[in-house]
Amino acid sequence: MQSERSQSMVSGTGTGQGRAGGQREQFSAEELAVVLSHYDIGVIDSIVEFARGSRKAPKLLIVAEHGKFILKRRARGKDDPFKVAFAHSLQLFLAAKQFPLPHLIGTRKENNSMLQWRNGVYELFEYIPGQTYPQTLEATFDAGRVLGLFHKLLESFKSEWHPSSGSYHATPAVESGLRSIAGSVAPGDENNQLHQLLNFLVANYRKAAEMVQAMGIDAWPKQIVHADWHPGNMLYRDNHVVAILDYDSARLLARVIDIANGALQFSIVGGDEDVAKWPDYIDEARFKRFLRGYDEVMLLSQAEIRAIPPLMVEALIAEAVFPIATTGSFGKVEGIAFLQMVHRKIVWILKNYDRLVELAEAA
Repeated sequence: MQSERSQSMVSGTGTGQGRAGGQREQFSAEELAVVLSHYDIGVIDSIVEFARGSRKAPKLLIVAEHGKFILKRRARGKDDPFKVAFAHSLQLFLAAKQFPLPHLIGTRKENNSMLQWRNGVYELFEYIPGQTYPQTLEATFDAGRVLGLFHKLLESFKSEWHPSSGSYHATPAVESGLRSIAGSVAPGDENNQLHQLLNFLVANYRKAAEMVQAMGIDAWPKQIVHADWHPGNMLYRDNHVVAILDYDSARLLARVIDIANGALQFSIVGGDEDVAKWPDYIDEARFKRFLRGYDEVMLLSQAEIRAIPPLMVEALIAEAVFPIATTGSFGKVEGIAFLQMVHRKIVWILKNYDRLVELAEAA
């Protein structure tokens, strides 16, 4: 779809996951001919590569007699038919409620939202034109408002397919990732400094998780959440959201997991590739405006508000750790330099906990 995943933190608007380099997967001529034969889109005018999102999931922009479409082959590991079926049931439910998202196109004969051919899983979506997040307060407010609408519509959503439930909160995988980073560097003077940094991240990830646990999050109601709410997964026109993308991460969690991640993504302040120059602070106006937008649709409880800053710490650490543990870098940024920047931002969030809670309460 339009921009399934962008390295938004590198542009200063969020914390999109870094990706390793490599060639983008492509469709073969036979594959394309067979797959498109299953859809009734009329005479095709043009087909061009749509180089967005994961390199492992090739996409094409197709201009045809019946409109513009995005054809996608699911990446390996993201193509479990049952998980795809759950994501599709969610999207079809939201589409029926007039929620802003690209509609799935059914196959010609059986109107299936998913096509399986040989070892591949394919999806065809309507193409929705739009712009990336413009970083205005109005656009930030609308991102929060649409998240509130998303949660409201899905409060009672049920599916015959069982959703996942893991998240960035209190997951052992984060500490495992940090240990993996530590183990990849040879001992030395600089390594001592690295271990201090990693020990800080482990300690504060645990501290933040324990804070949230003490607030009682395990007893809070659970519902389907998006679990990847960031600027790269939405399209705008005139400061208003026209499409929410990428439902692959949707799962059953306390809604505040989504809210806190969104508050981080839409308030974090970055810059160019020299992360040492990135400021420690978040954009308080955007933080407040995002939560105000959410609160317009769904009221936040006092307990949820208090949980937002420590959950932001967890989300920031978790999203940085996984790509760095895998590739040694975050996008084009060297991994250790990126973690040093994360360290500074965590110190600021924890130091300004009371301030952030006050901003959220006043939203």
